[in-house]
Amino acid sequence: MTDLPLHLGAARRHPAGGLDAAGLRAAIAESFRKLAPRQAMRSPVMAVVLLGTLLSALITIAASADKAFGIAVTATLFVTVLFANFAEAVAEARGRGQAASLRAARRDLVGRRLDDAGNETRVAASELRAGDRVLVSAGEFVPADGEIERGVATINEAAVTGESAPVLREAGTDRSGVIGGTKVLSDEIVVRVSAEPGGSFLDRMIALVEGANRQKTPNEIALTMLLAAMTLTFLVVCVTLPFLAGFVGVKLDPLLLIALLVCLIPTTIGGLLPAIGIAGMNRALKANVLAKSGKAVEVAGDVDVLLLDKTGTITHGDRQATAFHPLGGIDREQLRDAALLSSLADPTPEGKSIVRLARELRSRVEDPQQATFVSFSAQTRMSGVDVGARSIRKGASDAIARHVRALGGVVSPELDARVEQVARGGATPLVVADGKHVLGVIELSDVVKHGVKERFARLREMGIRTVMITGDNPLTAAAIAAEAGVDDFIAEARPEDKLARIRAEQAAGHLIAMVGDGTNDAPALAQADVGVAMNSGTQAAKEAGNMVDLDNDPAKLLAVVEVGKQQLITRGALTTFSLANDVSKYFAILPAMFAAALPSMASLNVMRLASPNSAVLSALVFNALIIPALIPLALKGVRFKPASAVALLRRNMLVYGLGGVLLPFVGIKAIDLLLAAIGV
Repeated sequence: MTDLPLHLGAARRHPAGGLDAAGLRAAIAESFRKLAPRQAMRSPVMAVVLLGTLLSALITIAASADKAFGIAVTATLFVTVLFANFAEAVAEARGRGQAASLRAARRDLVGRRLDDAGNETRVAASELRAGDRVLVSAGEFVPADGEIERGVATINEAAVTGESAPVLREAGTDRSGVIGGTKVLSDEIVVRVSAEPGGSFLDRMIALVEGANRQKTPNEIALTMLLAAMTLTFLVVCVTLPFLAGFVGVKLDPLLLIALLVCLIPTTIGGLLPAIGIAGMNRALKANVLAKSGKAVEVAGDVDVLLLDKTGTITHGDRQATAFHPLGGIDREQLRDAALLSSLADPTPEGKSIVRLARELRSRVEDPQQATFVSFSAQTRMSGVDVGARSIRKGASDAIARHVRALGGVVSPELDARVEQVARGGATPLVVADGKHVLGVIELSDVVKHGVKERFARLREMGIRTVMITGDNPLTAAAIAAEAGVDDFIAEARPEDKLARIRAEQAAGHLIAMVGDGTNDAPALAQADVGVAMNSGTQAAKEAGNMVDLDNDPAKLLAVVEVGKQQLITRGALTTFSLANDVSKYFAILPAMFAAALPSMASLNVMRLASPNSAVLSALVFNALIIPALIPLALKGVRFKPASAVALLRRNMLVYGLGGVLLPFVGIKAIDLLLAAIGV
């Protein structure tokens, strides 16, 4: 099998607001398919416009004296509906374009399934079920989503992330999750399948970006209800208007009433609202963040507290042994050899790094012939080896101290000083003991990811407080927190501590975002208002979160927050514009309806439109054209700049409110002049 020819990165390089010719043709075809009644009813505003189009056509055929005017009104209304459908279709087409690149990773894969005896059977990936174990070697594709049960390998995840640089995945760590369709570049791993056919990560991504599972957000639902209420109100007004006009001797043309209704109801925002919601999820994906719902994107715009797991999010997560610190009276070589022996059977990255460092320092210890290795457990917080009469242990300082005292040994006060010295430097101390004698401290260093401090500073400017959560001791946690630039930290945290902190912050009225990658982060990710799981993390974390960061960047929430705020601002700006430009259209339609019977109404014709028919058509044509004109803005979004709510409201009213009032005067007058020039 060959490398993937397409990936998400290619999709992200498409122009922000454009489609290729094929995408444009597909969007146009979809605009007509959306005329189906079930599709039309999803937008109450546009459903009324479509109904008005049908009534206008019937009136033109059956009763209209001016057939040309009736045809023009009907055609304009029909085009208005098509343009609204086109706005939604363009947004969906962009999502399908991104999904097409993901389909390149969904292929007819074959996996080597292992039975309980370790025998291999080659089966199609579609036959694999959750719980199955598969063997994947270098050069092969991972057949299904799962967790590495044994081994370590470098994997090309370009099909999902768009990045060509290989990543390391290893059993027993928070970077053990693998995705079906990605390619193993080195070594051999055993993967336990975690997804049923059709429910893989790629399958869900494809469905989401295509919009098949897109649900309206709470704000979108509220706005839809408002638009429906306004539409119903103006519908009642237009139905009762002929009876009121009868009292002053005015007979209203039904076509004019339909035109008035279409210009009164907020057709602009009604036509663009679905596109705005879809575009929000597409913009998140463009930032390489998979949002499982539009609600998650929108809520991200309002979060004010961010909780981050330290290992794998703030730091690279692979703590490496960097130094041995023997206690007074202990030879450095003695500490080094004991540390090596205690780590020979330790499968963790830390244990392997201790062996590697000891070998680099020329430790001459041979592998013991008869030894009993003791695995690490959460209860003892130690691991080690028993060789003959020797009992060598390494672990947390307090755990080793208890172990030594239980054997009748004495812990030197120097140990606390050594441990504190290592911890203050931001490293993790690991204490080694041989029997009832403490030998010294191993220094394990973790590296803070590049650029994290600057991004956290930007989050602080946006009013978001950052809290680091770690299982490290308070001294190590404080050093890492200072280096990373977070506002607060929680040390020696258990999964229930993370959950309790989130609930406490939510009870205080805060909206919480949580970033994590491990199985122990899953409860907190599920509880948070916005749960961002690292793509490199475990399957449990990715299932619990409502977003997945494909780049594994803990500060990615900065981009997520900006996308969320941009979606809120875009919807508010276009709603303001839509409602404002309706005001101007009244000055075109109302004089045209009443000027003949009530000459005093002619004073309202401030635009000096040529004729009543020209006024109506000009207003309807402008109403139709403004929808496609605003599609690029709906898809790209209004630029977000950190500012106070008052400043944002002022800018919204000046730019989109005042602009929404003035633009129709210019546009309708220009269309009227054009219609007059062609003799309409």
